[in-house]
Amino acid sequence: MNQRDSIAGQTGAQPPRSMTEEAYERIQTLIVTGRLAPYQLLSENDLARELTLGRTPVREALQRLKFEGFVEVMPRRGVLVAPIDITRQLDLLETRRPLEAQMIRLATRRATAAERAEMIRLSDGLLAAIEAGDRDSYLRFNKAIHEIEAQATHNTFLRQQMAVLHNLSRRFWFSMISDTGRFRAAAELHARTLRAIVAGDEAAAVTACEALLDLLEASTRAAVERRDG
Repeated sequence: MNQRDSIAGQTGAQPPRSMTEEAYERIQTLIVTGRLAPYQLLSENDLARELTLGRTPVREALQRLKFEGFVEVMPRRGVLVAPIDITRQLDLLETRRPLEAQMIRLATRRATAAERAEMIRLSDGLLAAIEAGDRDSYLRFNKAIHEIEAQATHNTFLRQQMAVLHNLSRRFWFSMISDTGRFRAAAELHARTLRAIVAGDEAAAVTACEALLDLLEASTRAAVERRDG
């Protein structure tokens, strides 16, 4: 099995993450889940102490998060958690649509047997998290689903681009959407997409993916209306 076939949740050795990658993942999760709130000032020292990591990986992680739009560097003030811009979310979805469809097509064609098995596991886990009302588990499974779909394309450039788009979308979703019915609908569409990929049904997978993006767009427009109402 080559390195690309190593997936989250699969047993066996996986390449170790760098300290910078560790810091990036953990700080990003804190921002996505709202534990680090919009406009909150961040201290490299405090983050390094909380994460039990050195200042250098934390500083490098914050630079990456700045590039992706999660934080802003304020002159003479420090690093600030970026606010959530609902209007920009619509722009993000407009960008994401064609790339997401291509990702799903390639994943359906190229996913390995191990990746397809992992998709079933993650699909079941996401639905179980919804039934349990466990938002933290939902977040973890949601993130892992995006990662396995992108990984299954075996296209490094597409995988990198989708990671940024998915992470920004997930932050909006968990910060702005309180309707649990929308979470359930999204979980069911994720599951439908994954099972179509596993079955090798490209058309059904793309259709389910497009329905999911329609749901995300409708949710975003509803949030805009609430803000402007």
